[in-house]
Amino acid sequence: MEVSVHNLTKVFGTLRANDGVSLRFAEGQIHGVLGENGAGKSTLMKLLSGFLRPDGGEVLLEGKPVALGDPGAALRAGVGMVHQEPLDVPGFSALENLLCAAPRWALPSRTEARNTLTVLAGRLGFSVAPDDPISALTVGQRQQLEIIRLLACGARALILDEPTTGITAAQARSLFVALRRLAAEGNTVLFVSHKLDEVADLCDTVSVLRAGRVVGEGQMAMPQPQERLLRMMFGGGGHSSPQVETPRRGVSTAPPAWQLNRVAARDGNMALTDLNLAIPAGAVVGLAGLEGSGQQILLRLLCGQFRPSAGRISLAGADLTGAGAAAFRRGGVEYLPADRLVEGVVGPLTLAEHFALLQPEGAIIDRRAAEGAARQAITDYSIKAMPASPIMALSGGNQQRAMLAMIPDNTRALVCEQPTRGLDVASARAIWGRLLARRDAGCAVVFATADLDEILEYSDYVLVFFAGQISRLLPRAELSAPRLAELIGGVDFATVAGSRGATAT
Repeated sequence: MEVSVHNLTKVFGTLRANDGVSLRFAEGQIHGVLGENGAGKSTLMKLLSGFLRPDGGEVLLEGKPVALGDPGAALRAGVGMVHQEPLDVPGFSALENLLCAAPRWALPSRTEARNTLTVLAGRLGFSVAPDDPISALTVGQRQQLEIIRLLACGARALILDEPTTGITAAQARSLFVALRRLAAEGNTVLFVSHKLDEVADLCDTVSVLRAGRVVGEGQMAMPQPQERLLRMMFGGGGHSSPQVETPRRGVSTAPPAWQLNRVAARDGNMALTDLNLAIPAGAVVGLAGLEGSGQQILLRLLCGQFRPSAGRISLAGADLTGAGAAAFRRGGVEYLPADRLVEGVVGPLTLAEHFALLQPEGAIIDRRAAEGAARQAITDYSIKAMPASPIMALSGGNQQRAMLAMIPDNTRALVCEQPTRGLDVASARAIWGRLLARRDAGCAVVFATADLDEILEYSDYVLVFFAGQISRLLPRAELSAPRLAELIGGVDFATVAGSRGATAT
């Protein structure tokens, strides 16, 4: 189905998020949509999928103007969107999610829904079954279920917003195979991404947005070197921010920020047992491994969100075993979650209101001081917002910068889950510039990501998780990209395993 927009405009206050955008996406092709955070990509996709209504211009399907007043109307017209965060109910099975999210006309019975899910999963090579509980699925599998739901509801144009963020390389390859098949069957695929190599590998055409306007488009078959695409995305001579300097550090002699002694903890079927670990201050530690190998248990132990069932956890020498997240925060630990709008910020509140929340407990709120703090953060962290901007209206990169700006200067330990998830090149570098500055000031930074390049680029030490086991703390200098990939896959893992580790049960 051909999708096009003509002079499409969307305004939020003084911000023209889309400023007269005109584009055409032909059927049977995969179209890449590029742009830095805040360029207007997400706004355009939400206009196409009915989540927002335009202030000017029109959307055309098969050359005919349509009014897509809500996501249901868009889906009935044949357009569906897969968001970065899959839209599902964790307590339900895959089949139950399909039934509750699809209109009765699309899946009139439980039997038909089961058959549809099974057939589409088999045809697309997806590894999700009707009775799988959502809580046991990876982000990639939940994404697969969302694609199945949209197809079952008649979608012929699929929009995917940063679909490879937070999934493994194998899951990304499986997704690409499925998208190519859907395009070959005559569907239209809009692939929103910051990853230029993925766009070059997958897409037939590319369109680039900057500051709400189209600044470039063309066939990917034509020469589209990355530097040219970067210039279109960011302007100027290429990258919009300098490369972050990441000098490698030797083995640290500083006392540990965290000390774990014979710690045990469980989350579902995954359990860490008899874990001994010392994480040094003033160092970046990257957690590498396949999704669900225990990284999240360790992250949440380190910030007090999980309490160990055995063992001892100390922070800078103070015993915090059994203490909750509030005690860890008082001890100087801060947590940067992957899901910003669920765990990190309060979406409807403004940036200034978030800084008001940081004022001392029990004090009378000083709104003028909060607004001043927000303005200072906007300047210091290059946040594209106003103090009165709701956090949920900001792009992912600006939300991440805002969260980082709210972390106290005296933080001694920082736990990050996918700190650059969904961010463009410039925003990711800016975030890491801030994290490395904190490291250099003596803060311990522990982060988990599925991006091995990020692990190798920024870590001083690496912990590898494999099949419920954890390696010893590996200096980055000992690792190459092939070696890290082998360890994640279990090749020769015994040579780096810690004296005690973790088990999956």
